[in-house]
Amino acid sequence: MAETGNDARRAAALDRLMTVGRQNSAVTVMFHSAVAARQGLNATEEKTLDFLQRQGPLTAKDLAGLTGLAPASVTGLVDRLEAKGFVRRVKHPTDKRRVLVELDEDKLAELAGFFEDWARDIVEVCEEFGTEELETVNRFLEAMTEAQRKATARLTDGGGADA
Repeated sequence: MAETGNDARRAAALDRLMTVGRQNSAVTVMFHSAVAARQGLNATEEKTLDFLQRQGPLTAKDLAGLTGLAPASVTGLVDRLEAKGFVRRVKHPTDKRRVLVELDEDKLAELAGFFEDWARDIVEVCEEFGTEELETVNRFLEAMTEAQRKATARLTDGGGADA
């Protein structure tokens, strides 16, 4: 367990963390909503494309686990993404009864430009931090990602797959 230090100082730091975390969460949602809107997507559709890009083709069941959506909602989600040209349904390579949802990489490349400036901004901000500080931030974000995955699973009556 990490050293707790002065109780009042720690309480203030935790309070500030909650405030800054909420601010960061809000601007993150707004950023991804703006990126999605530029391509005629909603935020759930845009983040689903992110899952597919990072994890490769997935089944509808996999997508339900990742998004927390009900299977019928995932069907509608995939239908919309397919109609917009971002994904296609393909036969599973080893089980012909199953279907995978895979990205259209060319169509997805249209989104890349929206993230290039943001990636440069991240690199610029990270220049202000030493390697140890960045490692601490990474460890914190990994722990918070897992905590939020578990919280999402509790809200959606499901397990949380790797996000």
